[in-house]
Amino acid sequence: MKLTGRRDAGPYATKRKGMIAMSKKDKEKKNPEAEEAQAAVEAVPAEETPAEETPAAEAPQETELEQAQKALAAKQDQYLRLAAEYDNFRKRSIKEKDARYADAKADTVAKFLPVYDNLERALANETSDEAYKKGVELIMIELKKIMAGLGVEEFGEKGDPFDPNAHNAVMHIESEELGENVIAQVFQKGFRIGEKVIRHAVVQVAN
Repeated sequence: MKLTGRRDAGPYATKRKGMIAMSKKDKEKKNPEAEEAQAAVEAVPAEETPAEETPAAEAPQETELEQAQKALAAKQDQYLRLAAEYDNFRKRSIKEKDARYADAKADTVAKFLPVYDNLERALANETSDEAYKKGVELIMIELKKIMAGLGVEEFGEKGDPFDPNAHNAVMHIESEELGENVIAQVFQKGFRIGEKVIRHAVVQVAN
């Protein structure tokens, strides 16, 4: 009985072993994708780990520094522009102030010129009253001193060359004694402060 049982089990055992072996081969054939995935995972280099993320944390600090430097440069440029504008404003204000002062001074001097003309006519007239003459001379001397202190210059003398920018010619004569465009006679003196003419001299021009 024992011998018969072993013989009967032999063919089935052999068949079962063959089926198990075939199933293993089928599994190996049916899982090539798993093998490729496993190979790809094993092929990934170990260096590509997130261990080297430390430098990336410093990038925002560099960007903030650059932004701060740009903001500082912009503020410096704004400050320089503002300083230049203020300096130009200051110079322009001083220039305008000086011009207003010069104009006011010229207008004030012009108001006193009729007094000068009257004193000059009084001195030109002959008089026997020496005290009166002396008094007029002293007034004229004092007036000229005040005008000189204000920077007022008197011009227009006989023999000076004629300047249309400073002289007003009202008469013309021919004279062999005088050259061309020379003042022959002065009817009214001219005055100026620097380059600004307060009053043109009224003259007669020769030739």
